[in-house]
Formats: sequence, structure tokens, C-alpha cells
Amino acid sequence: MEVVILGGRQAGKLAADAIEHLLRRKPDAVLGLATGSSPLPVYDELAARHERGLDFSRASAFALDEYVGLPAGHPESYREVVRREFTSRVNIAPGNVHGPDGSAADIPAACAAYEEAIAAAGGIDLQLLGVGTDGHIGFNEPGSSFTSRTRIKSLIEQTRRDNARFFGSLAEVPHHVLTQGLGTIMAARHVILLATGAQKAQAVSDFIEGPVAAVCPASILQFHPHATILLDEAAASALKLADFYRHTYDNKPAWQGL
Repeated sequence: MEVVILGGRQAGKLAADAIEHLLRRKPDAVLGLATGSSPLPVYDELAARHERGLDFSRASAFALDEYVGLPAGHPESYREVVRREFTSRVNIAPGNVHGPDGSAADIPAACAAYEEAIAAAGGIDLQLLGVGTDGHIGFNEPGSSFTSRTRIKSLIEQTRRDNARFFGSLAEVPHHVLTQGLGTIMAARHVILLATGAQKAQAVSDFIEGPVAAVCPASILQFHPHATILLDEAAASALKLADFYRHTYDNKPAWQGL
């Protein structure tokens, strides 16, 4: 796990660097897309780079999760958020953008089909992540199985409260989601997690420097062979080894990249 502590919107630019490098090396790369506020600077930067010629025409993308029960086209469905915040701003083919089907009549079958689609695409090359204040990634809430695959999950009330800002009220936030499992996320070849703000500091400390435990789902990333954690100073404020992480990044060989 590489921990990088940066200021301002530098984290978004660094994540975009990694995605641009991947696309130039592998134009048909498979990207894993997250929603929420954390990846927005990445999407803004990628859209700007597309305007300067970065090509997404052969790429494909898979969303991390989707609410259960929202009608098609609902502005806060994750399929719509991904379209609005990113894919409509670049030249990725709409048919190459996939998400779990939260309106399916047969939820278990829809989850199995999503796993099959990821496998058929060759697996995810680079997965973007945020982290919740309780340490969840995707919607794998505390207690999630480390070997889990795409499935339905109940949201804890803290997560519903965190997400209520995107809806008219807490009552409008669904109670269930479909999410890639921790096992699905761990199968991605490169994971980049972004966290900003003091409200994430405790979760960041727990999953980077605490024990690997189901109570903090993001802690499983300690076992990932290529996980990059991009933080601002506020999110890094509870890390005991922050100075070490800064020193390591400031002195790493340029050829290593992320």
C-alpha cells in the first residue's frame, strides 16, 4: 500500500495521471468508477484532458454500486451520476459503461450477471474508490465478508445520513444497494482510493494503520498488491506515520509512477 499525502486538488491530478498512463499503454482498458465527492476532481481532470486529446473510445467502465429501487433516470441513481459527472464528458461509448441493475426483478441473478460481465471484459485494470466515515468501500459496510462478490446490502444509518445531502431528505435515501464485493474490488489490478477532509481522518487511520478487520472493510486493501491511497492533509491528520509517507513519496524513483 502506497500512501501519498498532497494538498488541494493534487490528488485528483495524480489519479488522472495514472489513468492517462494506463489508457495510453492500453487503449481498451477497463476502469472501475466510484461516485460520491472523492472522485469528482479526477473526473474533472480527465474531462479536461479529453478536450486536449485523451481518447476513451476503446475503454470500458464498471460502476461500483447502485441503489435498489430508484426509477430509471433518477438523478441520484449511480448510473445517472456516473453519466453526468464523467462519461458524458468524454468519448467513451455509452454501451461500454456498465452498472449493477438495481431495478432487476431477480436481484441475485442481476448480481451474478454483473460479475460475469466484469470477467468477460477481462477484469478491472484500475478501480477508483472513496472511503466512508465508517471505513466502507463501495457499499461494503462494516462486517462485510472479505471474499464477497457483487450482492445486495443494507445500508447502515450513518451511511444513509452521509448520503442524505444528495437527496431531498433522509427519508428519500434507499435502504438497500447493489455493490461490488470486497473480493471483486480486490481482483482489480490497481486500486486508487482518494480521501479528503478531516471527517475522513479516523477512517483513514483505521484502514491504513489499524488491524485488518471486517469492522473496517477498507483495511483489506493492506493485502492488495497494488493499492494507492491519495490523501489531503486533513484526511491524513490522524496518521502516526504521516512523516514517513511524505518522505517515501518525495524520494521515490520517478520511474515507479503510482
